[in-house]
Amino acid sequence: MSGHGSKPGTRAVGVLVPPAAWLTLLFLGPLCVVALISLMAPGAPVEWTIDGSAYQRLLDPIYLGVLWRSLSLAVMATVLCLVLGYPLAYYIARRPPRFRRVLFFLVLVPLWTNSLVLIYGWMVMLRPNGAFDQLLQGLGFGGGEPLTILYTPAAVILGLVYWYLPFMVYPLYASIEKLDFRLLEAARDLGAGGLAVLVRVLLPLTLPGIATGCLLVFVEALGAFVVPDLLGGAKSMMLGNLVQQRFLSVPQDWPMGAAAAMLMLALLLVGMLWASRVGGLRRGA
Repeated sequence: MSGHGSKPGTRAVGVLVPPAAWLTLLFLGPLCVVALISLMAPGAPVEWTIDGSAYQRLLDPIYLGVLWRSLSLAVMATVLCLVLGYPLAYYIARRPPRFRRVLFFLVLVPLWTNSLVLIYGWMVMLRPNGAFDQLLQGLGFGGGEPLTILYTPAAVILGLVYWYLPFMVYPLYASIEKLDFRLLEAARDLGAGGLAVLVRVLLPLTLPGIATGCLLVFVEALGAFVVPDLLGGAKSMMLGNLVQQRFLSVPQDWPMGAAAAMLMLALLLVGMLWASRVGGLRRGA
């Protein structure tokens, strides 16, 4: 009977070859092309001569400013998503199953809505004398004068948090939902206060979810270009905007755009290594 069937190794190769070929065609191939372009000399849009000057130009203060702005906005958006998403994920995890579906639907609404519709809605709310401005003035901010929120880093952070909050909530929910909540009750019975239970019991047990959520939000926020372009304007350019402009705008500079893309990829790999290490330490504890 064995003569009529294929060997396990042959079957494994047959299963792995199609996805490997697909991955090579759609990911590794274009990535290698971008890496090669990043080494070329600037031209119109590229001179096919290797000189690596694009990476040297990334050290220009203008581009270092874009890098710092991208990192700072992505980190702030990630922290805010964690601060807002953790209690939301905890609340959802403690609800009865029939209510969880409704809450999950509400969390997913931003992802199911056209991004341009959402962003233009935020532009209307954040403009001078808009809904957000009037709310802040009602709380005593601004001294009666219209507040300038649109086309500022604050507007970019608000847009990033609103758009990427679901990417934080779901990993956190997955970690919290699997907890044995009797551990929290036992900690309280032993005299631990609410803050001690949170810091010494709940947060360590959900560290893999925290690391995964932070990684997902940071990756998305670092590469964002629509939100900073429409809500932040020219003064809030991020790495994603730099890549887009150097490839599509006039004058084109493909090597610079490719070098910025490779820098972004390197930062994302660092974030992935950090999340993997944090999650691995927690699981090994």
